[in-house]
Amino acid sequence: MTITVLVPHDDGVTALSAVPGVRAVRYDVEDLAEGVPGAAAEAEVLIPGAKPAALLPLLGVMPRLRLIQLLSAGAEDWADEVPDGVLLSTCRGAHGGSTAEWVVAVLLSAYRGLPVFAEAQRERVWRPGTTGTLQGSRVLVVGAGDVGNQVRRRLLPFDAWVTMVGFTPRDGVHGAEELPRLLPGADAVVLVTPLTSRTRGMVDAEFLAALPDGALLVNASRGPVVDTGALLAELTSGRLSAALDVTDPEPLPPGHPLWTAPNVVITPHVAGAVRGARRRSYRVAAAEIERYVRGELPDNLVQGEY
Repeated sequence: MTITVLVPHDDGVTALSAVPGVRAVRYDVEDLAEGVPGAAAEAEVLIPGAKPAALLPLLGVMPRLRLIQLLSAGAEDWADEVPDGVLLSTCRGAHGGSTAEWVVAVLLSAYRGLPVFAEAQRERVWRPGTTGTLQGSRVLVVGAGDVGNQVRRRLLPFDAWVTMVGFTPRDGVHGAEELPRLLPGADAVVLVTPLTSRTRGMVDAEFLAALPDGALLVNASRGPVVDTGALLAELTSGRLSAALDVTDPEPLPPGHPLWTAPNVVITPHVAGAVRGARRRSYRVAAAEIERYVRGELPDNLVQGEY
């Protein structure tokens, strides 16, 4: 028995060619308005190459669809769009390392004052000064999945004190209900939690007010996890600083006050955008699809029953 998988990239066709019992069929999102591939009628697995709205013509002609395999670690775009009886699996494990690198990069940049020295360089001024250090800093990582653990593993060699927080308390991981007690002792808070109904707006005025003066907020999760207005108030006052790879709204409009707020570094959702990311994503996707072909549940299952 052979299972047909619709794939939006040549890299995916290559990766899936090594999976027994799989026939990978390439499709182009831009061509869907003119017609869908004939293989759609028999395909059991779809790897999206766009958000749900762009793929409606395809989803509407896939009666045998049983699994949507994402190439992203986040599933918020698809969680409410999956047809009944269809499994949804993420690409958890593909992007954790590169996202963790970004977190370490912005922490080191902030603590060692690189933006300040870069400004002095632009002014051609030799301006020595004493900076902070990641050594001995107390870093609270909110999100104890793949990305959170990758962040922790990279911070420990810098002699930082790392505390993990997740929604399921377990050995070495505090529960989210402990955040009010943990926030006042954090020099930095790193957000790597998925966007869900529980995390949307979680970092509000009360959350930020609990942080000590001078604390740094790092958001590598999703923009709506943070209340933008509350964060702007803290940045403008100079009490907190932030490094944001994601924002709410996103993309950030040219006139938005976050662009000119003090004490913030913004990157355009690129923490996981590194060379080789797509090939790593397809290695994870291929492993998930291979489990499905064997009659097993995908490891990264988000919802559904098989």
